[in-house]
Amino acid sequence: MVTDPSCGAISIFVGITRDNFDGKKVLRLEYEAYKPMAKKKMKEMCDSIRKQWEIHSIAMIHRINVVPISEASIVIAISSPHRKESLQAVEYAIDTLKATVPIWKKEIYADESSSWKENKECSWSKK
Repeated sequence: MVTDPSCGAISIFVGITRDNFDGKKVLRLEYEAYKPMAKKKMKEMCDSIRKQWEIHSIAMIHRINVVPISEASIVIAISSPHRKESLQAVEYAIDTLKATVPIWKKEIYADESSSWKENKECSWSKK
């Protein structure tokens, strides 16, 4: 999807649902999003990435609703002529997504209790 003969690097980030948090057994994650704004913010991220680095292609997807243990909730792939640009761009992409895109995560635990998680990076939650 992001390959091209002019590119010597593809950097990929895959965020996976783990089975624990702070000693609690996690059964699954549930994501909600304000989809129109999430799409807008993700496009703005891609535009920003292209301005900062020599990038060929960007692919980014974030799942919504239930994400079971060991499954991916987010995948970001970025290709570029050289590895440094794609590695830096992928790191920027995941950090910026967590800080700006309106996607919310709820952890469901083995005892069926749950907790909405706040991204520490999230600029709109800091008051």
